[in-house]
Order: sequence, then structure tokens, then C-alpha cells
Amino acid sequence: MQLFTAPGHALWMAFAMFWEILWPLILGFGLSGVVQAVVSKTEMSRLLPDDSPKSLAIATGLGAASSSCSYAAVALARSIFRKGADFSAAMAFELASTNLVAELSIILIVLMGWQFAAAEFAGGLLMVGIVAALFRVFLSRKVVIEAREDANRGVKGKMEGHAEMDMSVEGRSFWERISSPEAITATSHYFVSDWLAVWKDIAGGLLLAGAISAWVPPDFWKSFFLTSHPLAATLWGPLVGPIVSVLSFVCSVGNIPLAAVLWNGGISFGGVIAFIFADLIVLPIIDIYRKYYGWKMTGFIVGLFYVAMAIAALIIEFVFGVFGLIPQHRSAQIVETSISFNYTTVLNIIFLGIAAFLVVRFLKTGGPKMLAHMD
Repeated sequence: MQLFTAPGHALWMAFAMFWEILWPLILGFGLSGVVQAVVSKTEMSRLLPDDSPKSLAIATGLGAASSSCSYAAVALARSIFRKGADFSAAMAFELASTNLVAELSIILIVLMGWQFAAAEFAGGLLMVGIVAALFRVFLSRKVVIEAREDANRGVKGKMEGHAEMDMSVEGRSFWERISSPEAITATSHYFVSDWLAVWKDIAGGLLLAGAISAWVPPDFWKSFFLTSHPLAATLWGPLVGPIVSVLSFVCSVGNIPLAAVLWNGGISFGGVIAFIFADLIVLPIIDIYRKYYGWKMTGFIVGLFYVAMAIAALIIEFVFGVFGLIPQHRSAQIVETSISFNYTTVLNIIFLGIAAFLVVRFLKTGGPKMLAHMD
């Protein structure tokens, strides 16, 4: 009997987690669509000529505004690099477009608390600076030239069409752009395209988190994360968090439910942050780096990203610990015991209505035809 009930339990937990984060997902992707509808990508390369603090700040802001899934972020960073942007600036853009986005912060607040959202945002900015510094020290001009030659070969990866998509409205004031019919149409297209880009990651993350919650005993996590040795756990978490992420294959916002499971299981605060950061070095994306830039640059990206993630997470753990901002109770909201008519249900109904409006707009304005021309 247990053989049949265990999968059902895991599926129920996955669905319960999905129900908990449904309205934040719709809100996050909706905000992302609005931003992309009024922020053009055409000038990005011109604005990122070097790895100066100004260029890195612009790259970080543009990345946060573009709000991409991990695969699209990697593809778009390659596109910017091919058009002349500095490599470090392109990588700063890539990091920001997956780690400093609205939907990620909203889901973190709902499932885990505002402290994790604040830590993830602060750590993301810190990681951009660390990566830029490491590239400046260790990355030779010769390797960058070779990587640009590989990138210019135009080998297709994943989400190329999504990364190149630009329907932004220009030439008017901000409020005129955001309220125009063109902006509403563009928002609907970005909304649907973003969902199609990440639904597999979200579903995979929920199923994996549900299975782990249902089947992995708590004692395993306590031993694995060294919870009985506080100092060792603090140092171990940021080192092992990215490795767990790499092996889970889950990226984008799909890794937040699993991060909640790991937090409840005993991973350190910094370990959670490092785990979330590592969506850009999961195995499928490493293979895309290989296609884009060759093995030598791939080694630099993965190695320096990992080091930056661990260092940023350790610093965040220390700073948040000094100011007493690390939650003392491991009670991340993973599932509800039952689906009831509460504020979550009300918000889900409201935002499902908004999603339905955007989907209908997408269907009526040539959305399916556009998707047919994208990879």
C-alpha cells in the first residue's frame, strides 16, 4: 500500500506548493512583462563597452529589468557580447536577469520570508562585483578573444528566439508607453513567452521538492548539512549549496520550492542563498556555455561563478547574522494541509483572471504565429 500512497503524497505536496506560489508567479511575470514592454534591448550593447563600475551598474539594472529565465538570460548575454559588449558586463547582465528579478523576490517572501528576499538581492549585487573582480584578475584578453570567435559562430543553444524577442514601446513618455495598446499587447506576449520558457523548470522544481519533502527523512538533511556543528554548517552550506543545485537540474524560479525544503532540512542561511544563485551553472547550462564560448571560457565561467557564489553567500550570512536578520525558526511555508477558501485562494482567483486576460490578448494579437517563428 505504501508503494502507491508515497507517489500520491509527493504529487499532493507538489500541487500544494504550486497553489501557494501561483499568484506570486503571475504577479512576478506580469510585472516582468510590463518592464520589458517599456525597456528596449536595442541599446544594451552600446551602453556596455567595458567593465567599469558604470557599465557594470548599467548591465545590472538592465538585467534586472529584462527578467529572463536562466536559459534565455544565457542566450541574451551571448547576443549582447556578440554585438560588442564587454564580456564582464554581459555576465553581470546575465547574473542580474536571473537573480535580481521581481518574481524571484515575491516567491521568496511568500514561501520563506522577507529576510531571504533581501539576502538574495544584496547577495546578487555582491556577486556581480565579485565576478567582475575575478574576471579582471584571472581572465586574459586572449581567452576573451577566443570566446568571442566561438560566440560569433552563432551555434544555437536553448531559448534563442525568446532571448532575441524585443517588442518594447519607444518614443513616448513612460506613462504614455505603459498605458498604450501596444504596451498591453507586448506585456501579454512577454507574459506568455516567459511562462512557456520556464514552466518545465517550475514543474520540475515542484515535483522534486515534493518528492524530497515526502520521501527524504529529516535526519538525512541534518547529517548532510552538519547541523550539530554550527560553525562547520555555516562554512559548509555555501560550498555544498551550489553543488546540490547543479545536480538537481532545476533553474530559474523553479528552485525556490526546493530551497524551502533544504532550509527546513537544516542547510545554513548562506547555503540557501548560494543554492539559489547556482541556477546559472546547472549541467544543461554548462553544456550551452561550451557551445557558445568553448571549453576554456566555460571553465572560467563555472569556476569563477562558483567561487563568487560561495563568497557572496558567506558574506551575506555573516552580515545578516551580525544584524540579527537570520530567521531562528526553520518554518518555510512549503505546503498547506488542505486547500481552503483563504487569502491565498482569493488572490489566486484574482490573478488567474489577470492571466486569462493576458492570454486572450496574446491569442488575439498574433502570439501563436510569433511563437511558431521562435525556436
